[in-house]
Amino acid sequence: MNKKKLLIRILVAVLIAGSLTVIWIVKTHPTPDSLSKGSPGELVKAENEEDFALETTAIDLDTLKAYDLPIIIDFGSDSCIPCQQMAPVLVTMNAEMQGKAIIKFVDVWKYSDAAKDFPIKVIPTQVLINSDGTPYVPSDTIGIAFTMYSDKDSNEHVFTVHEGPLTEEEMVSILEDMGVSE
Repeated sequence: MNKKKLLIRILVAVLIAGSLTVIWIVKTHPTPDSLSKGSPGELVKAENEEDFALETTAIDLDTLKAYDLPIIIDFGSDSCIPCQQMAPVLVTMNAEMQGKAIIKFVDVWKYSDAAKDFPIKVIPTQVLINSDGTPYVPSDTIGIAFTMYSDKDSNEHVFTVHEGPLTEEEMVSILEDMGVSE
C-alpha cells in the first residue's frame, strides 16, 4: 500500500511540474503571430528575411500586408538615371526602417511581371500602402504630389502612387505621415 501511495504522490508531483513547465513555455515564448505583428513601439521581425530585403523580383502584397507595417514599393530600374539617383535613398531607408516599415525595390526592366498588377506608367514610381493594408491617403500638408487610382467599377480607392524620384527627406515625411516614428 505504501509503495502505491508513494507512486501516486510522485506521479501527481510530476504532472504538476509538467503542467507548470508547459504554462511557463506558452507564456514566455513568442508565437509566430506575435513575431510578425509586434506590439506598439516594438520592431517587427520578418518571418522570412526576403520579406524585408530591399531588392525583390516579385511582390506578394498579401504577405507584406500581414506584417501590419506601412509599405513603399519602388518600381524602377538599375539602368534609369533618376532611379540610380534614388537608389542610395532606398538603401538608407530600407536599413533605417527595418521592423518599422517595408521598403522594396523592383527592377521592372528585368522583372516586368512584378509590375503587372500595379499602375506603373513611368519609372521610378512608388506605390504606398498603409499599415492596415489600405492605400495611403496623404495629409494636406505633406506638399508632395501623388496620384490616386480607383477601381473603375466600384470607384474604390485601390492605389496611391508617386511618380518620379523621392529625396530622403520626402520619404521620411511620407513615412511619418503614414504613422512611422523614428
